[in-house]
Amino acid sequence: MSDPAQSLAVKRAQVDFHNFASLGEPERALAAYADENMRRGSILRTNLDFIGSLTPFLEVGANAGHTSYLLANDFQADGFALDLSADALRHGQFLREAWHMDRGVVLTAGDATHLPYRDNSLAFVMSFQTLSQFLDVESVVREVHRVLAPGGVFYFAEEPVRRQLTLRLHRAPYPDRMKPVEKWFYESGLLDFVAMDVIGADQEESFGIRQNHRFGLREWSHLLHAYFEETRFITFPRQRGWANQIVKSLARLGPGNAEARMADWLGATLAAFCRKAGELPPGLGTAAALACPDCGAALPMADEGPLRCPACPYEAAYEAGVFNLLSSTLRAELYPGPRADTLDFSKDGHEAGLISGFHEVEGDFGSKYRWIGARAAVRLVKMRPGLPLLRVQGYAPAQCFEKGEAKVQLRANGQDAGEWKLDRPGLFILETPLPEAEEYTVEILASPVFPEPNQKAGEGRQLSVNLSLLRLLPRE
Repeated sequence: MSDPAQSLAVKRAQVDFHNFASLGEPERALAAYADENMRRGSILRTNLDFIGSLTPFLEVGANAGHTSYLLANDFQADGFALDLSADALRHGQFLREAWHMDRGVVLTAGDATHLPYRDNSLAFVMSFQTLSQFLDVESVVREVHRVLAPGGVFYFAEEPVRRQLTLRLHRAPYPDRMKPVEKWFYESGLLDFVAMDVIGADQEESFGIRQNHRFGLREWSHLLHAYFEETRFITFPRQRGWANQIVKSLARLGPGNAEARMADWLGATLAAFCRKAGELPPGLGTAAALACPDCGAALPMADEGPLRCPACPYEAAYEAGVFNLLSSTLRAELYPGPRADTLDFSKDGHEAGLISGFHEVEGDFGSKYRWIGARAAVRLVKMRPGLPLLRVQGYAPAQCFEKGEAKVQLRANGQDAGEWKLDRPGLFILETPLPEAEEYTVEILASPVFPEPNQKAGEGRQLSVNLSLLRLLPRE
């Protein structure tokens, strides 16, 4: 199956990434999500004059659903949170409990390019840091316009507005993974002048998420005015460091719109409110909003499922608080259940593929992992036609780099499959093609090995890196 906006490989990467990133380190995630809600809610409050109604709403690319919970509880709105990752939505229910929120939302796994909602059924749609993850942004905007009722409003915040003043030479990690020289350039603002795209984008790219950073203000304006009757733009230009401040001062000297010029030169986060032509009809609600993702017929709501289409065999179970409303074909690809070609340590049943060298499972929600020492081994069985690609997802702690060079080597059925030098602490993704075989014994060899921190000499485990996912994928 082919989707020009987002390939199947990228969709798999999205599911893996959001499962991993949604609530790893829950206390840190709580603080980050609360900060995002404060900023998004503040922008929303100052623009309520533009919006007719917030009910029913839809959040596209909701991740853990934190901003949907904000709308439900601070604004008393009813609606849906949608993400490609059912696991991220499932994990996000922890936020509602931790924040003591009374009101929930309908959690739906779904595809932004084929939204499982009826035409003209929603009063308000919002999306944050999502549109840039599609090579064809218009395909998502078109779907949003379809499901919005006349007079409905689309609110999104997106980074980046394409920065003009950069050489696009270096893809920089998030600040907590920067080397000291990168961190100095980042704090001064000079890193922005050589950055290939958004600071931190390399983490998503390493997962296989291909991002679209081609849109400047003119491109955004052209696209949105093609679909919406009225738009309101708010830009937040990049301002960190003295280097960016100098450019900001120069931008204010010229004629015309200085804010737009700063956003164009420095890059920016763009917040936009876009109203669909027409008058908002009365009586909109969540009960009549869903559509079958297979045939498009109205899909009757049920409190705790399953949801059954009256026009075709489609059915969506209610799985730990989430309705999986992906099309039957895509759901079978992204959520096939336990498979012998995948070891995901956040899923039950992965233990069957372990051979040796792994310690017990640790971590929270989708960020579950197993430490290894110098060597570990697993068994993976090929289940798709064609030559496979081996994908290994792991994490290298700072201790790996205290004794010199950190390396990971892979072997498959006794043959070398690649060796990688790790250059910084943090997440790593390794991918390598494998020869044809019915099944593979995969060995992971890592160095250096260090004693478990805070243990007495001669006691505790010997560790190297930890792993969270091993998978055989088709070469695409």
